[in-house]
Amino acid sequence: MKITVSGKNMDVTDALKDYAVKRISKIDKYFDNDIEAQVTMNVEKDRHIVEVTIPINGIILRGEEETADMYSSIDLVVEKLERQIHKYKTKINRKLRKTAFKFNNKNMIEDVKNEEPKVVKTKRFAIKPMTIEEAILQMNLLDHDFFVFFNAETEEANVLYKRKDGNYGLIEPEF
Repeated sequence: MKITVSGKNMDVTDALKDYAVKRISKIDKYFDNDIEAQVTMNVEKDRHIVEVTIPINGIILRGEEETADMYSSIDLVVEKLERQIHKYKTKINRKLRKTAFKFNNKNMIEDVKNEEPKVVKTKRFAIKPMTIEEAILQMNLLDHDFFVFFNAETEEANVLYKRKDGNYGLIEPEF
């Protein structure tokens, strides 16, 4: 497993880097092939934020945790990633049409099948070309956390969403 550790608004000490590499390399046991992990550590006031991104054959496994201590944030993000792997491993294996994870426990597969959420509602709506600013206005008027629209500038379907920090994010398709 190749782990890249970087810092935002901070210098990553060798001790902190070693701890992150040691803890995150625990996840390697779940994968057959060699994977890469990107770890970003960020300090904002009293918040110590750790974000881990692991791309696996076009699927992205991502976890983020924040506490008052960077070591605790690392521990919590590793636990979160392990929970995600256990919960979604059968879905990911189905999507990849091969085994990306090392699991042979049938009870775990049955537990995941019983917990799978279902699509309970389908919504259709007319989509009209608009600018990003118009989409933000429309999303706020509807009081939604996200908004799907046809971007008049790029002539593609886009998704606009509200971020935890109060700003907006834009998802654009890439073919």
